[in-house]
This record gives sequence, structure tokens and C-alpha cells, in this order.
Amino acid sequence: MSGNTFGKLFAVTNFGESHGPAIGCVIDGCPPGMTLSVTDIQPDLDRRRPGTSKFVTQRNEPDAVEILSGVYEGKTTGTPICLLIKNTDQRSKDYGNIVQTFRPGHADYTYYQKYGIRDPRGGGRSSARLTAPMVAAGAVAKKWLAEHYGTVFRGCMTQIGELPITFESWDFVPDNPFFAPMADVSVVASYMEALRKTGDSCGARIRVSASNVPVGLGEPLFDKMDADIAYAMMGINAVKGVEIGAGFASVAQRGSTHGDSLSPQGFKSNNAGGVLGGITSGQDLEVSIAIKPTSSILTPRESIDMAGQPTEVITKGRHDPCVGIRATPIAEAMLALVVMDHALRQRAQCGDVTVNLKPIKASI
Repeated sequence: MSGNTFGKLFAVTNFGESHGPAIGCVIDGCPPGMTLSVTDIQPDLDRRRPGTSKFVTQRNEPDAVEILSGVYEGKTTGTPICLLIKNTDQRSKDYGNIVQTFRPGHADYTYYQKYGIRDPRGGGRSSARLTAPMVAAGAVAKKWLAEHYGTVFRGCMTQIGELPITFESWDFVPDNPFFAPMADVSVVASYMEALRKTGDSCGARIRVSASNVPVGLGEPLFDKMDADIAYAMMGINAVKGVEIGAGFASVAQRGSTHGDSLSPQGFKSNNAGGVLGGITSGQDLEVSIAIKPTSSILTPRESIDMAGQPTEVITKGRHDPCVGIRATPIAEAMLALVVMDHALRQRAQCGDVTVNLKPIKASI
């Protein structure tokens, strides 16, 4: 009921607050016998963690993960895996000026109306810091899927603010702080430098994909693969839009163009984004998400206080001028969690199904 658990067979329960002693998650349903250690999880957390460049929040959290349960002698036991990440660099005093006010565009107001109480330190449960446990859980899912199907998850930034980012190669993504698929990111750095000086923020567009996804994952009606992907992506902080495959560009396409032709050699296009009728086709899952501008900014804005009186809000402290910069590993993790959950559901219900037609290639 309280919405802190994601997934059905691979269920991840998220806990903690931004400025509490620790954050973490419990993974229930991970199959036994998989080799698992901190070194399988930490690299993805390092990609997401704050303080990695001057373009993101300077909160210096190592995000060192600890495995508290569910692993014995280096292998998963099939019992709940508890992952813990301690908070070490909280500066709660930075939020002293918003204890009695509400940040425009933030969850402050709605949280107070829902619960009658709110933790203003870093936004409490509404903080993007709570995505770290999901990235950790996603790393576990990624490993299992890679070992069983060879599934590979990748993501990149395709737009920041008004600035489009040209796709050149996946190889460039790890080499810059923006997860940009281009060799020279100087124009992106200049854009962010100028934005930071204004005390304002901007949004971003992120692409995330999964290759070597098995055919047949997902259900025909309410638990469609693309529906669950959209649900997962909208659960990421600040996400305001999701596209699968051609997305909204489908509106301007004709049926003769949008429908991905099949041939014995493979699919000829992927406008569907790897999902047909809610079920994976074996093509790459292609997802794009829109992330809104950061709500905590230095620019003065109109708001109200706890008594309902007009006031002005200025948010000081350490904040991302664009939360989308660190969103790529988060989107990858959430996509991995959806695929993992459906892979286990497919194995449970249809694991013994055989057909004479072999899957065709993802693309020609």
C-alpha cells in the first residue's frame, strides 16, 4: 500500500531517507547459486554517486555498498539480499530556511498534505538519493540476465536543456561526466557552466536500451512489458515523460512505415522499441525519458509558508543543476529490474513452452 516495493517475483523494497543514517534495499526473489560480491554492484553505484564532477551536487558520498544477507560463501542463497549504503556527508543545516516553506516544483507541499508531517532534510524520501538502492538492485539483476541471456543494458544523454546531443558512439559514454555519446563534450560543459552561474536549472532527455532480450517476456493485457517499463521509469525522481521506440513520433508515421517488417533474416526496423502487444520481440528495448529541471535552485520564487501566507523561496546548499546528468545508470537499473522480474515470471509460467519457429534476429 505504501509503495516502497517494486516488482513481483524479483521484489525490491527500498528504505531510508536522504539525511538519515543509511539508505538501502531488500531484494526478495533472487535465484540461488549466482556468484555475487560488492565488486559486482559498486561500479554502477560509482557511476551514479554525487560529487563526481563540478556539474553535479558536491555532496561527497562514497556510496559504498554492504551486503548484509542473502549471500553465503560468495553465492546467492535464494533468501532476501539486504544491501546497505551509509550516508556520510549530510548537511541538514542547508535546509533550515525551507522548514516552514514549500519549494515550487518539489514534493514538499504534497508530502505535507498527504502525511501531515515531512522531513525537509534533503527532501527525505522524495530525494533522488533514494535511487541509489535501486541502482544497487539493478546491478544484481544485470548480472543474472547477462549470465542467462547475454542481456546488455546501456544508456546515454541525448539532450540537456535546449541543447541536443548527437549520437556518435556508445564508446564515448563512459569518458565524460554527462554520459554523452560524443567525443567532444566541450559545448555541453560550456552550457552547464553558464547555467550554473545563473542559479537556475534545466532538464534532460535520456536514452536507455537493452540488447539480447529474450522473446516472450511480458503479458498481453495489464502487465505489458512496455507498460511496466513506463511505470518503472515514471517512478524515477523528476521523470515527466516516457517513450518506447518511436514514441510520440509514431503520430506522424503511417502504418506502412511504423510497422516493423519481418523477414527470415530479421526485423527491418524497430519503431516498436522491442515490444509487440506487450510482449518482447527479441529486438532491443528502446526507451527515452524526459527529466524536469531541478526544483532546488538559488533563483527566488513565489511560494507559501506553513500558515498559507505568501513568501519567497531560495534554496541554498548542494544541488544538481541538472538531475538528468546522473540519471543514466538509474534508468538502466530500472529497465533491468523490469526485465528481470518478467524473466522470472516467464520461466515460472511458460518455461516449458516450445515452438517450431526459431526467433529471428533483432535487426538486419
